[in-house]
Amino acid sequence: MPDRKPVAVITGASQGLGLVLAHELASLGWSLVLDARDAERLERAVASLPGGPHRAIAGDVTDPAHRRDVVDGAAALGGADVLVNNASTLGASPLPALADLDTTAYLRVLEVNLVAPVALAAALARQLRTRSGRVVNVTSDAAVEAYPTWGGYGSSKAGLDHASRVLAAEEPSLRVYAVDPGDMRTQMHQDAFPGADISDRPEPEHAVPALVRLLVEDLPGGRYRAEELLATQASSAVPA
Repeated sequence: MPDRKPVAVITGASQGLGLVLAHELASLGWSLVLDARDAERLERAVASLPGGPHRAIAGDVTDPAHRRDVVDGAAALGGADVLVNNASTLGASPLPALADLDTTAYLRVLEVNLVAPVALAAALARQLRTRSGRVVNVTSDAAVEAYPTWGGYGSSKAGLDHASRVLAAEEPSLRVYAVDPGDMRTQMHQDAFPGADISDRPEPEHAVPALVRLLVEDLPGGRYRAEELLATQASSAVPA
């Protein structure tokens, strides 16, 4: 019997960081379960991946029925080794000040960026425990810095940071990471700065090696910045 391929579940994987990470893991021999809301774009993304088998499961991560479909998709591939909670929303664009933040919009940000990742980790917990798996929650420097107009998004990511720490304390068989990929040239970042030129930001490909380190190396759980992971990776590669 051939060795079983590792399985990763990646949310928000039809574009940006999620899609680039999916391509990298597929090229390394992983099987993938990819989630995104746009079914057509997601199908194209999965069709472009090398290797396999891979599964495209379109839907909204805030929908419990969709999360069950994602869990079932991972089980059909042998069970999840890794969950990457990458799906996020900014909410309104341009970003409003907290005093102007619509309550309904704020609840949506919290539901997508905080509640859904926690719920999906819980739904996949049995599979992940079986494999001493890993959970990677994509966070932001807005979770720790007080940037004007970023209060809604930043507070959702701050909550996700804390939830990551609690999950790690409660699930000692798992590695739980919160990783800040840094600024990137993505649609979400463009939406945060409508009309601005963001061509000086690095492409998502820049951050992906940092995320891969968390998935394949023996790093302790915790909160990481991609730039720090890339710097230590580069320094360790320099001959003494």
